[in-house]
Amino acid sequence: MPMLADPSTKYKGYTPIDLPDRKWPSQKYGKVPVWLSTDLRDGNQALANPMTVEQKTLFFRQLVKCGVKEIEAAYPAASDTDFQFVRGLIENNEVPEDTWIQVLTPAREDLIRRTIDSVAGAKKAIIHMYNATSPTFRDVVFRNSKEKTIELAITHTKIVRQLTEECTAKYGTKFRYEYSPETFTQTEPDFAIEVCEAVKAAWGKAGTGEDRIIFNLPATIENFCTKISEREKIIVSLHPHNDRGCGIAAAELGMMAGGDRVEGCLFGNGERTGNVDIVNLALNLYTQGISPGLDFSDLQSTVDTVTQCNDLPIHPRYPYAGDLVFTAFSGSHQDAIKKGFEAQRIRHTEAEATRGPKYWDIPYLPIDPADLGQNYEAVIRVNSQSGKGGIAYLVKQHLHLDMPRKMQISFYQVVQAISDREAREMTVDDITTAFRDTYHFGGSKYAGRLALRNFKISNEPSDDPNDSGDEAADERRRFDGTIKVDGVYRVIRGNGNGPLSALLDALKTHLDLDFSIRDYIEHSVGEGQESKAASYVEIVPAGDRKSSVSWWGVGLDSDIAGSGLRALVSAVNSAIGGRALPELKLSVGFNARSGQEDVASLIVNALGLELPRRLQTSFFELVQRTARDSGGEISYESLTNLFKTSYRFGDVNASPAPFGLGSFKLEHVGEGSRRQFVGEIIFNGEAKAVAGEGNGPLSSALAALHPHIEGELSIREYSEHSIGEGTEVVAASYVELLYEVPGSKKRSAWGIGTDTDITASGIKAVFNAASSLEVVSRVVA
Repeated sequence: MPMLADPSTKYKGYTPIDLPDRKWPSQKYGKVPVWLSTDLRDGNQALANPMTVEQKTLFFRQLVKCGVKEIEAAYPAASDTDFQFVRGLIENNEVPEDTWIQVLTPAREDLIRRTIDSVAGAKKAIIHMYNATSPTFRDVVFRNSKEKTIELAITHTKIVRQLTEECTAKYGTKFRYEYSPETFTQTEPDFAIEVCEAVKAAWGKAGTGEDRIIFNLPATIENFCTKISEREKIIVSLHPHNDRGCGIAAAELGMMAGGDRVEGCLFGNGERTGNVDIVNLALNLYTQGISPGLDFSDLQSTVDTVTQCNDLPIHPRYPYAGDLVFTAFSGSHQDAIKKGFEAQRIRHTEAEATRGPKYWDIPYLPIDPADLGQNYEAVIRVNSQSGKGGIAYLVKQHLHLDMPRKMQISFYQVVQAISDREAREMTVDDITTAFRDTYHFGGSKYAGRLALRNFKISNEPSDDPNDSGDEAADERRRFDGTIKVDGVYRVIRGNGNGPLSALLDALKTHLDLDFSIRDYIEHSVGEGQESKAASYVEIVPAGDRKSSVSWWGVGLDSDIAGSGLRALVSAVNSAIGGRALPELKLSVGFNARSGQEDVASLIVNALGLELPRRLQTSFFELVQRTARDSGGEISYESLTNLFKTSYRFGDVNASPAPFGLGSFKLEHVGEGSRRQFVGEIIFNGEAKAVAGEGNGPLSSALAALHPHIEGELSIREYSEHSIGEGTEVVAASYVELLYEVPGSKKRSAWGIGTDTDITASGIKAVFNAASSLEVVSRVVA
């Protein structure tokens, strides 16, 4: 049958109460009610499969954990299961001393007796009795007059009084009394008040505080509170259901109208459309800056318990508790939330400085999810309806990278393409993985064709003879570094006005990659010693700053220069795609086109050694002389062997080294950084015990060597790096020594050492360098 065109022929509208001087509309909402949970009674009777004793016990414990102090536990006269459940709570000391256990009974003497027996021995108990009062029930169901209805309520109230007093005398249980004029909203308002007056008189001992009588009402609260006598001796307990979708509003407005107590269920379970939700009510108060007296700091555990015991799901959009209530898919919503967090961070910083309140004010989020034990992972989720702001928020939350706006637009297109192609929501893992893949960010797993291995930035004086050289701006920068190109190490070098332009010059010179920087932005990540720099670089084809095509890159490093360089390499990776790059040749002809970077590239690939620039120069000169002597060419294998022999590196057929390192230990001297070297040095195959003191490991080793040689050795340059990864990693050290003997010209030589211990590798490098200097031994008596 279709809906009626004129429903007034079938349904009667509510008759308004004539109460001209209403006070509640001007009251301020914010009074905290006494909370009563009726989950185990009203909620349980509404379940298709009522809870077992075990489930009810679990639920009861959750209510206690949340801080509910009045709990309607059962309808004990209805079944032996309910009766035994209440007895179990009492006999097993499940009820805290400050908690009232409430039980429901109809107005029938045998059932009242059974109900009171169920709570005998409890410390605090509330007997809740009801009888129907509306015309329909009076005339149709029970065929009672108004007078008979009042008499029924009076008679059974007196029975409750007599039996509870007897129970108190025998077991010490303290009782309170609650009366419900059932079907209140269909009862004439004045008659409902008449019944309650009669019940109050029959109870005869309504007082103040805990002695107040409780009347259970769902509506017409101000009318009732205005007309009932001895209002101070009454607790008006609100029991709204959600039949018309107004349960929450009815409870909140009822409190403004004079209510004192709210009866409801967690998440609104109950008959028909459910009882009022006390979680929703409590958190509504909380968002107004009012402590509700209930604790939902771990709201998910409450959700889990309720869904487990009721076997009913929580809707994803249910207030506060739904999986999606803190989630925005819409691009405009996401942008507002992102900006809200950014603005709030600034406000809170200012408030902290002035010790002012840190108010929560985020668009679309009336409560901080963290207060409910939630994190911010679900605040923004991405699908085809999402915008760049939400994607940028997730990248910032999970990777701590605050993308520039133009980069947000660029990455948004990447995510949208994936979302459209796969027609599904993009998870956080999807987005962060797409970011890492796109910008080659996050370690070797996401590395592109180019990967920065190491680098050194040095200053070069300006070529302009008119420059004074006093200002740093007059100095050009030189980039020296090792970069992996399609799995092969290349040593590259370039010059520019800064580190990034120097790297661009190096890429152009060695790899024929010619780009210009159009935008550069940086920010810090983290605080204190753990702080790092994040850099973002946008590049365009060289000489075309207005290009419609550009590529973004991101870099993260503890060093700001390293962060920028990694961002530049990231952008270049995106730009080159599958373009062919110049290959490193395996046999080098030393002519006008050759450079020491080519030789250094071959050494790093063959031996894993990333030579310092001065050592590159020194070895390159040696290679040139050797190649010249052999007709101008030298093979890759011959070049590698020349290096090993010249620097006594690896398993080579070289003459024994004059100096070698035996066993040793380093000890701290005094409270500073000075060290003492104590151990053995091998002099021409003979071990000698030595000791020396210096400012560090290398200087102390030299101090131990000096008594046994003529002249003096000093360190001119030192550098180090690691070779390999994980458990296979070793340290490589490079030392250039200067040797001075009175009456002779200064000489210098390089030494290389490798060891699993970085200190030992450095000392080995020192002795290898000394061995190449033809140091004169001293005869020690």
